[in-house]
This record gives sequence, C-alpha cells and structure tokens, in this order.
Amino acid sequence: MSDENDAFPINEKEVMEYYGYSGSFGRLKMKLKFLRSWILHSLSYSSPSSNFSIQMQKARGVKIGKNCHFNPYVLIDLIYPQMVEIGNNVTLGSNSMIFAHSNPSANLFLKQGEFPRKISKVKIKSGAVINPGAIIIAGVTVGENSIISPRSVVTQDIPDYCIAIGNPARVVKKINH
Repeated sequence: MSDENDAFPINEKEVMEYYGYSGSFGRLKMKLKFLRSWILHSLSYSSPSSNFSIQMQKARGVKIGKNCHFNPYVLIDLIYPQMVEIGNNVTLGSNSMIFAHSNPSANLFLKQGEFPRKISKVKIKSGAVINPGAIIIAGVTVGENSIISPRSVVTQDIPDYCIAIGNPARVVKKINH
C-alpha cells in the first residue's frame, strides 16, 4: 500500500537524476555506487591512520590536496563526496562533519515547499584547521589558513586568515600574516 506522505521515492528519484541514472538498472547501479562509497567511508571513519583515511576518501571521490591530516571519526558527505574539495595542509579533527547537501528527507511539506534538496560544493582551502566536532554545511568555503573552533557550525563562508567560533560560526579574530 502506497503512502502519499512517503518521501523515499522522491528522494531516490532526485539522487538518480543527479547521477544520470534511470530505470531499474540505474537504481541497481546507484545502490552499488553507494554501497562501495559506504564501505570506503566505513574503512576511513575509524582508521587511526590519516594516510589510509585520506586514500579511502579520495577513492570515494573527495578531492584532497597534499600533506593533510585526518583524525579518526571524520564524516564527509555520504551521497555527494565529489562535491567536497580540500586543499593542501588541511587538518580535520575527530568528529568533524562536512556536508555537501541538505535535504528534509522525510518531510514532504518542507521538501516540496521552501526547503528542497540543496546540493552545493564545499571548499576547505589550504592550511585550514577544522577542529573536533565542527560541522561544515553545503555551499560553504573555509578560507586559507583559517581555524574553525571545536563544535562550531559553519553556515556561511569564512574568509582567509580568520578564527571562527560558535553556532552559527562567526569570525572573532583575523590572523596576522
């Protein structure tokens, strides 16, 4: 029995359209793609080896520069990893999260109203430090050599050479260079 409030078919259709899949074979390809991505994410997520984590994230499609350091328990968007770009010499603290999309997945009223699925690139420029527990939201750029304080939620761009704290994160200091 179909439920007219079930958003799952709409969510699946949106993701399939984004990736250019259609029909049952496309649905199978999408599920295999996400299974592969989830396995790579799972291997990366709890690994104590930064280099291994980075290799697994790159295999998922995340663009990552040189000399980066990922602590364990970093979550990078599970549906659109290729929309995340990380520069050189970036540090990601434990339990930090980077999302390239937002979606009121189960709420058709919001989804079909003012809050549809949003897919937007995230860029973390070279030298940035994302401290433990920080959350970076879709469409945000974190500036070069900027620091995001622990548990901050970054909802808008942070300029180069800045320290940002809070929820929502706000710039509290410029770093002299």
